[in-house]
Amino acid sequence: MLNRLLSGDYPRSKVLAVILVAILIGLAFAPFLFPGVKALSVAAKVLIFVVLVASFDLLLGYTGIVSFAHTMFFGIGAYGIAVATTRLGPTWTALGVGLGGALVLSLLLSLAVGLFSLRVRAIFFAMITLAVAAAFQTLASQLSDITGGEDGLTFKVPELLSPSFEPFEEPFLGVTIDGRLICYYLLFVAAVALVLALLRIVNSPFGRVLQAIRENEFRAEAIGYRVVVYRTTSSVLSALFATLAGAMLALWLRYNGPDTSLSFEIMMDCLLIVVIGGMGTIYGSAIGAVLFLVAQSYLQDLLRLGSEATAGLPWLSALLSPDRWLLWLGVLFVLSVYYFPTGVVGRLRAAAARKAG
Repeated sequence: MLNRLLSGDYPRSKVLAVILVAILIGLAFAPFLFPGVKALSVAAKVLIFVVLVASFDLLLGYTGIVSFAHTMFFGIGAYGIAVATTRLGPTWTALGVGLGGALVLSLLLSLAVGLFSLRVRAIFFAMITLAVAAAFQTLASQLSDITGGEDGLTFKVPELLSPSFEPFEEPFLGVTIDGRLICYYLLFVAAVALVLALLRIVNSPFGRVLQAIRENEFRAEAIGYRVVVYRTTSSVLSALFATLAGAMLALWLRYNGPDTSLSFEIMMDCLLIVVIGGMGTIYGSAIGAVLFLVAQSYLQDLLRLGSEATAGLPWLSALLSPDRWLLWLGVLFVLSVYYFPTGVVGRLRAAAARKAG
């Protein structure tokens, strides 16, 4: 059963297996283990970014395609939910229509970008996708009648997912069961299902061909594989998974705007998470997302405590100022790349292989 769920792609490291199980348990029981609005929001964001980064890794890590348009599809998913619920009301039908329309639009756009751009070499394709993503972000900002412009769209969700929905009068294990909690577990189930689906894709014969293309596309084409077809299919699949991640984001925030889902900073975050976790490893997206987002969310709090504790040393207190959290985040990233050049997953798997050898 476990072999079928993981598509035969085991962690291949006891330490990695323990970390992944800890992450799964932590996310599954986050509302009960880490009480508070901020902790729940961070856990939900981790679930969303695990799917987004894993879908991006399908392009970058498994196919060797560098694309800067990934957040465009992420934004399409978020806008699909936002626009549909704004126009049709907070109903499940609106969510279905919005998600379906977003998937169709992402399918058509990714297919067009793939067919017209994947024939060019890596750097040129990357620049084309960057231009397309910038154009789409500008378009979303200007079509204020549809997208709400720079202000974005605030919308309501079905009552079952609304914070005001409380089916039980008494708390369960000290936590009030409400629509917000139900929404979190909806995201949790969706994230687990989508990650398992991506594992199935990358460990299928199709996934093996993608890895062969990544290693040597000329040799893959020489033995009979149509490289453009496989690369385009990979681009489309990656876009569809990113669209689903965007829909998860909109459902959780009940708001979407250009800076929320189309920002270039999100694209940079995806790149950082892939590098930290390990390229070409779906598991790396989970580990990288947890490390990066927890550091991003709580580093300022830790620095504030450090700054207060070292108040007697003005120079050290100033260095640990919460305002310098981006500096320390950059230092942590440099250290992670230096000590884990193949990512956390790659390093742990290599260590396990050496030990076994």
